[in-house]
Amino acid sequence: MRRPFLLSLGALAFALGCAAAPSSSLPPLTDRTRDAPRSSASALRSSPQAPGQPLAFQVKRYPDNSTYDLKSDRGQVVLLDVWATWCEPCKDALPMYAQLQKEYGARGFKAYALNVDEDVRAIPPFLEEAKVELPVLLDANALVSERLLKVRLMPTTFLIDRKGVIRHVHEGFAEEFLQQFQTEIEQLLAEPAS
Repeated sequence: MRRPFLLSLGALAFALGCAAAPSSSLPPLTDRTRDAPRSSASALRSSPQAPGQPLAFQVKRYPDNSTYDLKSDRGQVVLLDVWATWCEPCKDALPMYAQLQKEYGARGFKAYALNVDEDVRAIPPFLEEAKVELPVLLDANALVSERLLKVRLMPTTFLIDRKGVIRHVHEGFAEEFLQQFQTEIEQLLAEPAS
């Protein structure tokens, strides 16, 4: 079940430029010129979550395989980025999310990198090369990404409010997203936890 998902994501990513050679600037969202980046409202409409319902799942943490339960972060604003080691834009996106964690962490913000790779041995060299300093979660068999979150493009980033509800979705990665992420994170942090 997992292999077809990963192969289809890999083929899609290659076709859309996710596997393109790294450049000195941040990569475009996709190589498609007529399509606009899908973020927030348009991507959220395709989310499988019913509006206002908290997201719930459990996965393993990397590298110790301890259990992570998203419910444990209720009361926090959570950025959940779905990524893979074969995704070139992820090399630029994940360090930016680590910077957001440093900037907003003391105010109740957490960022996680949810990996969908079939072979976890690919993770350490990627993390070292990209200089990623985020907690990594393992999505075994891509069950969370494929079935629950309906991820179609790497990376896909979810901003989850203090109640556990997905509020913003960003498919792909573009430099312009940084200001939008900051605005959305600020707004979510300003909301009460209950």
